[in-house]
Amino acid sequence: MGSRSLVRPGSGADRWFEIKSMVHRKLLDSLTADQLKDLNKESVRGQIGMVVEKLILDESLPMTVGEREKLVEEVLDEVFGLGPLEPLLKDATISDIMVNGFDNVYIERAGRVVETNVRFKDQAHVRMIIERIVSAVGRRIDDSSPIVDARLLDGSRVCAVIPPLSLLGPVMSIRRYGKKVLSTEDLLKNETFTTGMLDFLSGCVEARLNIVISGGSGAGKTTILNTLSRFIPEEERIVTIEDTAELQLQQSHVVRLETRPPNIEGAGAITQRDLVINTLRMRPDRIIVGESRGPEALDMLQAMNTGHDGSMTTVHANAPRDAFSRLETMVMMASQHVPDKVIRQQLASAINIVVHCARLSDGTRKITGIAEVAGIERDQVAIEDIFQFERSGISPRGKVLGRFRATGMQPKCLERLKAYGIHISPSIFEEAREVREK
Repeated sequence: MGSRSLVRPGSGADRWFEIKSMVHRKLLDSLTADQLKDLNKESVRGQIGMVVEKLILDESLPMTVGEREKLVEEVLDEVFGLGPLEPLLKDATISDIMVNGFDNVYIERAGRVVETNVRFKDQAHVRMIIERIVSAVGRRIDDSSPIVDARLLDGSRVCAVIPPLSLLGPVMSIRRYGKKVLSTEDLLKNETFTTGMLDFLSGCVEARLNIVISGGSGAGKTTILNTLSRFIPEEERIVTIEDTAELQLQQSHVVRLETRPPNIEGAGAITQRDLVINTLRMRPDRIIVGESRGPEALDMLQAMNTGHDGSMTTVHANAPRDAFSRLETMVMMASQHVPDKVIRQQLASAINIVVHCARLSDGTRKITGIAEVAGIERDQVAIEDIFQFERSGISPRGKVLGRFRATGMQPKCLERLKAYGIHISPSIFEEAREVREK
């Protein structure tokens, strides 16, 4: 029967795409202009079913009932959703979707990156899905603006790049955010940190210490920031500033601000720095910057130094000490006339605690270090490690083994915590707990 003998997604994929395109085209041809305006999923489902049945008869296609149902669902996804990506978006266990061209799609599940058998018809198909995403949030992607950050309705963050910047054709990555916000109990169960580390960090938040969360991409910085924000008292006014809104704060008195890219004429951009400056006029008790990555670091630093205690931000860095080098570079981007020594003094004065996160080789995410800023020594920011995750090896099943340990340092900020009525047991700075394979 040649190419028509099998019409399955896993084999004869080109034929499958051809049939889907035919159904899609015949569906649109069968609808009037008024019907197209009022499309809804359930009314169209029946019409797609009729188009599929007619096509099977006209083309003598041998299709099972299961294949017919799958074809109807996939055409619905093309009309209303994001095409081949819809099944992945419906899978709550997937945390990242990476489209590296029309026939190469990877996902991350439980910290592991694996290739899928999902594919698009061609590069134009990927471009169409990207344009559908960005147009829904009022943004654009074209030759003059070939990179775009956008947000799906469920809060997932999308970064898309098209040629000529991408040599693979249109590519995109989607960072998923679960509908269920991870609780502190979930993170303790996942061995992201210990109860002692959590007690100390929650005390630091309540005592209005300024905290920087550092780590690599996908290390869990936003998750930790969401977790720590739960300890901010309900009566405080919080203003969040982000490039793409990701934070999921649980308090009621929260003002959420998001940057705006330039319009088609290249004007009208609102940067994180603009928002930080404006936020200072909005009577915030605390300012949370989703990620410091540019000149806004200077204004965030000024805010921390001028009465907005308890503010938090994240920064990409390989270690707590590297976070200060990154912040110093970002401050210099805003003002090259400020001497290095002055910048370091401001950093040491503004930031109290650095929390470092990492994604380990087995896919787990942990807080691998908590450090306190001790001041300036020899013109450098001095930090003291309080807690660390000490790796000891890898089990036969690939699980990273190790222990959370306290360094024995008694944080200087304990006096401030006591002044806020927060009493931390000194024993937590001596404990160490093995992380063994279950």
